[in-house]
This record gives sequence, C-alpha cells and structure tokens, in this order.
Amino acid sequence: MAETDDQNAAPGKKGGVLKLALGALVLLGVGAGGAYGAFAAGFVGADQDSGPDTPDYVRKGEADPYPLPSSEKDDAEPIVYGEGGSEYRTAYYSFDESFTSNLIDSPALIQVELAVSTRRDGRVLQWVANHEMSIRSAILAQLAATSEIEVYSVEGKQALAQRLTDATNQVLEENEGFGGVEAVHFQGILVQ
Repeated sequence: MAETDDQNAAPGKKGGVLKLALGALVLLGVGAGGAYGAFAAGFVGADQDSGPDTPDYVRKGEADPYPLPSSEKDDAEPIVYGEGGSEYRTAYYSFDESFTSNLIDSPALIQVELAVSTRRDGRVLQWVANHEMSIRSAILAQLAATSEIEVYSVEGKQALAQRLTDATNQVLEENEGFGGVEAVHFQGILVQ
C-alpha cells in the first residue's frame, strides 16, 4: 500500500504547484491591467510639474475654449483679424451699469462707464461676471481715493486705469487664484 500512496501523492503535488503558478500568473495579469488602467486614467504617473490650470492665451482666429454665454452668436460672421500687432486676440467685458463716486477732497462726483480686456481664454471674463459685485466695490473704493486734478489729465486717467486694473485682478486672485485682466478701459467719464 505504501507504493500506491506515493504514486497518488505525486500527481497531487504537481497539480497543486501548477494551480499555484497559474493563480500567480492571473494575479500578475490583473495587477498589470489595474496599473495600466490607473495610468491611462491619469491617477498614476501624471506630470507633477504641470502646475495650476490657469487661463491660456488665445491666438487670433482660434476658438475660445471657454466663451461667455452671451458672446455666442449662431449667425455671427467670423472676425477678421489683422496680421500685425499681438498674435493673441483681445476679448472685452463691459459692465452694464456705470460707476459713480465722490472724489477725494472735492465736492465733485465722478461717473465712469468701464470695460475690461484680456487676451486669455474666456474663464477670465466669466470670473469677472461672476465676481462683479466684489469688483464693483473695489473699483468704487479706488474712484473714491482719486483727486479731481488727477481725472483731468491724460497721465492721471492712465494711472487711474492701472489702479482699477490692479484692483480688479486682486479680487479675481482672491476668489479664483488668478487675475488675467490686462486693462480697464474708460467708455465714458463725467466729472460734476
């Protein structure tokens, strides 16, 4: 009987080793497939130096990946850009309401109609629209800190426009982590 037990035990051990090897191979395949899936989905191996997702410049003639909803026109003809100047297009956002404020050390009032511009994608203008209340407050504070003499000179208006640009970008940086407004433009100025 000892011979039969040895003969029966040998095939069982071979089958156990074969099953163990096959199981290890299956687990290795599942692990490799999972690793590939994680890599393909971007969970593993993503470029760590890519930095934050900030608005990119939009070249003339390229479609804006984040257009303002009000700027989408179905029947609008495409804009024809000139070949000179900047290689990037400039997009504008006009504030619907004017800004009215007292001037510092003066009984005069200033009323301005403003627009902002950017060469970056539409997220900047979407953020301006979204945070318009805070931006209006920051702009009004800058207008109230302006002297009457300052608004009568070209240099004074340019300095005021730069201060308004900085105030606008500060609000956007606090709320969105990125400014992106390149300039504030006067559409109208009235001092009384």
